Amino acid sequence: MRRIIVSILLALALLVFPLADRAQQSSRDKPQAPSPVTKDQASSPDAKPQAPAPGQSAPPNQQPAQKSSQTITSVVNLVDVLFTVLNRRNKLVPELEKSDFKIWDEKAPQEIRYFSRQTDLPLRIGMLLDTSNSIRDRIKFEQDASINFLFSVLRHNKDEAFVMTFDDEPQIVQGFTGDAGALRDEITKTRAGGGTAIYDAVYEACVKQLSHPPRPPGDQPDVVRRVMILISDGEDNLSTHTRTDAIEMAQRTSVVIYTISTSTQWVSLSQTDPNKLSDRKYHLTDGDKILQEMAEETGGRAFFPYHVDDLDQSFQDIGDELRNQYSIAYLPTNYVLDGRYHKIRIEVPDHKGYQVRARRGYFARANANVPATPNPPGGAPQ
Repeated sequence: MRRIIVSILLALALLVFPLADRAQQSSRDKPQAPSPVTKDQASSPDAKPQAPAPGQSAPPNQQPAQKSSQTITSVVNLVDVLFTVLNRRNKLVPELEKSDFKIWDEKAPQEIRYFSRQTDLPLRIGMLLDTSNSIRDRIKFEQDASINFLFSVLRHNKDEAFVMTFDDEPQIVQGFTGDAGALRDEITKTRAGGGTAIYDAVYEACVKQLSHPPRPPGDQPDVVRRVMILISDGEDNLSTHTRTDAIEMAQRTSVVIYTISTSTQWVSLSQTDPNKLSDRKYHLTDGDKILQEMAEETGGRAFFPYHVDDLDQSFQDIGDELRNQYSIAYLPTNYVLDGRYHKIRIEVPDHKGYQVRARRGYFARANANVPATPNPPGGAPQ
């Protein structure tokens, strides 16, 4: 009897175990359901679609999420030009409209896409003082000129400035501040000695300071006017950057350069016309010509005084200019990223005798290696 029972149990085992094996094999061959995606996961901007198993396609409900996470990037070659307009008497003309202006890029007329009048903007000023051996006899002139400028132009709780000296290399001696007294204290400590690296100073001031200047307080728009006051004899002998590098960086960061020459060669001391005291030169030295080029290429002005008092009216004029500017932006019809220099010309054809002071051109390069500025048209470089 016992043998009969054992035989029956063995027969039952042989029938049950093959069925279990076939069930497990069937379960392995059946496609797996995708893992559920929670509501939080689906709405998260960082959520990524679940990867399908090898040999399987993505579930239909995951494909739209994958497409929506893609970013489309386009390059817009917008050229933005800041400028001022003066009449025959060198007085500001602040009331012109978009229709009054015509602009050319390499002799090709352009359509003005954006236009604005920008008044009373906060200023961000870089004071660059040459402290090399070549200006040792004029260091007091430099100190007085820079201090007078700051006290003439800097407005409390609105404008800010920094001070950079340069001889063998540039050095920030006072960071951005609205305290004219603190700026003055650092300027009076400057001493002369060493070589001259003008282009390195201009380049570094644009990249490290003026490309991202302090924002205005409160909820004001992040639009400021960037300006550099460069006081030097213009004779560079140590820079690793070229003059073209310095000018291009100023243009790409929307910095207007005003230069003040410390050279007293070829100065006419007999000049008495108060409107011409800031330009006593009757012959420009090579250094003077360099300073003039840097100013004119960026939309500024060059001054060739002898006494600090010659600059009093000029400093007032600079402040007025910087707070009463126009902005034009356009998409060049002939734009190619070939690094070539493009000349810009702006005219006011219906107003004879009006002169436009603006940068003379730009370099057609991509902006990948240039610090970005957060300003909208009117404050951003191209």
